Amino acid sequence: MDWIENSWFVNQFLIPLLDVGILSFIIYRAYTILEESRAIQLLKGALMVVIIYVAALFLKLDTLLWILNILAPGIMIGLAIVFQPELRTIINRAGRRDAFSLKGRSRSYHIDYTLSALEVLASRRRGALVVFSRTSDLKSIIDTGTRLNADLSSSLVITIFGHDTPLHDGAIVVADGKIQAAGCFLPLSRQTNLRKSFGTRHRAALGLTEETDAVVLVASEETGAISLVYDSSLYYDLSVPEAERELKRLLNIDSELGGEEIK
Repeated sequence: MDWIENSWFVNQFLIPLLDVGILSFIIYRAYTILEESRAIQLLKGALMVVIIYVAALFLKLDTLLWILNILAPGIMIGLAIVFQPELRTIINRAGRRDAFSLKGRSRSYHIDYTLSALEVLASRRRGALVVFSRTSDLKSIIDTGTRLNADLSSSLVITIFGHDTPLHDGAIVVADGKIQAAGCFLPLSRQTNLRKSFGTRHRAALGLTEETDAVVLVASEETGAISLVYDSSLYYDLSVPEAERELKRLLNIDSELGGEEIK
């Protein structure tokens, strides 16, 4: 221990390097979490307020400083209220065990099977809700449905949603190439600016992505449109190639074997 404390290499090089390295990694992961949760807008807004305050302080703009000092507490409270969903997402994601890992877990999704099934279901005007788990823990969602732990196939997805079975009203959760559960209940979105034409499925998909980093595919029963929902945003009426391209990007999939042909 004495040698370490008295070592020039340790004190002048190794410790500062370790200090800077750990701090840089924490800042990088924190920025990644902010960007994934779409809370980067909150950071930009707070940074803009700070810049204005520093400029007013430097230029000695007493009236502006007086107004900012009065409004500062209200501005912070207002930002917290406006960005409440984003702040909740940040806290949830920062609490994950892998929040500061260098790379995510390798997963298999078989998205081609799912997309083939949803294309058929959409053409038949059958609603469907498919949740792809990423890094957030979805155990509480899985526990609301019926556990299946079944190999994912287009036929099984169509069987679940294509008929009025006890499981067709809820969502299926897909992870590790399997349907973990079906008939799962999702939290509804609290967003007030949604289209009135969006039904419970779209609101449930949004609600889940406001609280987790899951990706949700939705087939509309009313219009037959396929939508993709992630990061608290809904992308409506996508073509199958568009949905496939986005899913591969979001789930970090380079390529998968071709799916089943179902007619």
